[in-house]
Amino acid sequence: MRLQKKWLALPVMAAMLLTGCGGGAGRGAASGDALDFTTASGDAGNDLVVSVGTEEDKEVLKQITSDFKKDNPDFPYTVKAKVISEADASNQVLGDINSAPDVFTFADDQLNALAASGILHPITDSSVKSENLDAAVDAASIDGKLYAYPMTADNGYFLYYNKKYFKDSDLKTMDGIMKAASSKGKKVTMDIGAGWYLYSFFGNTGLKLTLADDGLTNKCNWNSTKNKIKGIDVANAISSILKNPGFEAGGDDVLKAGAADGSVVAGVSGVWLSSDLQKAWGDNLAACKLPTYTVDGKQVQMASYAGYKMVGVNSFSAKADWANKFAAYMTNEKSQTLRFEKRGQGPSNKKAAETDEVKASPGIQALLAQSEYASLQRVGQKYWDATTAFGSDLVSGATITQKRLNTLVKQITGSVTD
Repeated sequence: MRLQKKWLALPVMAAMLLTGCGGGAGRGAASGDALDFTTASGDAGNDLVVSVGTEEDKEVLKQITSDFKKDNPDFPYTVKAKVISEADASNQVLGDINSAPDVFTFADDQLNALAASGILHPITDSSVKSENLDAAVDAASIDGKLYAYPMTADNGYFLYYNKKYFKDSDLKTMDGIMKAASSKGKKVTMDIGAGWYLYSFFGNTGLKLTLADDGLTNKCNWNSTKNKIKGIDVANAISSILKNPGFEAGGDDVLKAGAADGSVVAGVSGVWLSSDLQKAWGDNLAACKLPTYTVDGKQVQMASYAGYKMVGVNSFSAKADWANKFAAYMTNEKSQTLRFEKRGQGPSNKKAAETDEVKASPGIQALLAQSEYASLQRVGQKYWDATTAFGSDLVSGATITQKRLNTLVKQITGSVTD
């Protein structure tokens, strides 16, 4: 997408370009009050405000701040942490640029909106590109220019399973997984009603969903009647899964509760659920790429969205020089290793990603296996509203017709508003 400087005066419009999705990018607490890591000076001019996605992230930032101060004894500011959901960062930051944090974390799907507003300037430190995974660098770049510091490479989804109930051959197909689960009176879960996960079924069928050249609207042919796999074929395949006795539609809450009470033995989610499932399944916890599923008599590999979290620097901040230094430090190898150790977040830094501990993480390794079939999340806002309604229809058992698919595509592309 080409950026135009006239958007600098329209931060609220820019915030609407690509707001965060549900699912992994949406994980985080609501905005909260700032927290001083050291005694506040009482002068906002002496504070460097840094936002994090969750309350739990504050402890990691506190350690990073301590390390940064030791390595930079001339650092003149007091770091203040503030919780802003990474899924809502663009709305929060661009809604009031004058009071926006100096440094802020956000999900990669908001990069275009933030860069278009002018609040993010290109990063000229070439080491950032060389030290991070190529995919993470691409996610933080527009037209080859880097606009943010990559922080994690784990904001995607895959299949968790309790290996007590499955053979390797079961895990190759959704049919096999559901059959193995139902044979023991158990369930498999996935949040089919959410657009973030619904994409899995359309993504590798030859049907297309992309951003239009304006960077605002979508192009979509999920209603195609000419593709080898038609849109109605995908809808029918999803409906068939929903009717299977081995399947239960639901999000993380259903997977977590079901794993705890023993009713659920597999489910689609991300690394943020690892610790909860570890408690429920113990040494039987395992993870792998998503399976294939049956559509029009064919086996099609389920797709996914690959997501990255990154750190942006407020270019309008009077402390931008120090803010850039701090952002670079909070995303370096040491800090990303700390983030994995304390929060289980997958590093984008190449060296941090190569540690034995990261390689031993079932979730991180499953993400890597799924990455071959994953796409960057680049869609306009109308996609989320349209797919939420469509997903609700599917989950409720409504019969999906070609007319309903046509309406879905019109809503995704903005041709209709209802």
